[in-house]
Amino acid sequence: MLYLELALQGLVNGSMYAVVAVGLTLIYGLLRILHVAHAGLFTLGAYTTVLLTNALGSLALGTAVSMLVVGLCGMVIYRLLYEPLLEQPPYVALIASIGLFISMEEGYRILFGPYGNSFSSAWLTARISLGPFNMAAADFAMLLGAVVLLVFLAALMSRTRLGMAWRATVTDAAMARSFGVDTIKVRYGIFFMASAFAAAAGSLVAVLNNLVEPTMGSVPSYKSLAIIVLGGLGNVGGTLLAALLLGVIEAFGTIYTGAYLDRDAIAFVFLIAVLMFRPEGLFTAK
Repeated sequence: MLYLELALQGLVNGSMYAVVAVGLTLIYGLLRILHVAHAGLFTLGAYTTVLLTNALGSLALGTAVSMLVVGLCGMVIYRLLYEPLLEQPPYVALIASIGLFISMEEGYRILFGPYGNSFSSAWLTARISLGPFNMAAADFAMLLGAVVLLVFLAALMSRTRLGMAWRATVTDAAMARSFGVDTIKVRYGIFFMASAFAAAAGSLVAVLNNLVEPTMGSVPSYKSLAIIVLGGLGNVGGTLLAALLLGVIEAFGTIYTGAYLDRDAIAFVFLIAVLMFRPEGLFTAK
């Protein structure tokens, strides 16, 4: 039973990592940019959801508005920060993104204070039973929300014009343009979707921890960068598998290596090991 509970907890954590990291993968696949400021949008989504939910009394409405607002913010970031830098070496956009992320963290500290905000809802402390499992309602909400989002993403990328245009642009942008794909609209659409997913992930983590603070995006951002490397840069399916695998490894690692390694350090030990033996990622064909 212990192993099943650890596996379930690993899937809960891995699903959160997947929702965060998939946006980074979509953007990297399209522009070859490591969008570190994605973590700042994750935090913005969490703050927006908490504030709106407490004001309106509806978590679903708060999350939906948060995804819309943060998605639009992602489009603005692309237009003002990344678009002027597309002709520059990739490290220029990376440095700009890191600077924006740090600025966003400090902005949240100034606007909302350093101590964090919480939901006023009492249901977050409830527990539910699923057969032999007894889990927190917040954990169940995290897992269910992540599954819904990832299924929606799969349908979007496989059955819509935006998804097909993204795949065509990633494969060969010039060829895609010659067949009538508007790559500018694709970039804006992908930034909106990736940013909305960051907001959703921030909302789920806010529900899970019942706490939103200015620096809450730091650890997920570093782990997300590790995950997209593990999954193979630009590989959406590999990113999802790597996120779930990392979540499970962390859950079991806390039992067997907790005396030596912090849970957050396990991700980077795993990353170092993979980079030593398979630098192209776990789920990319050699």
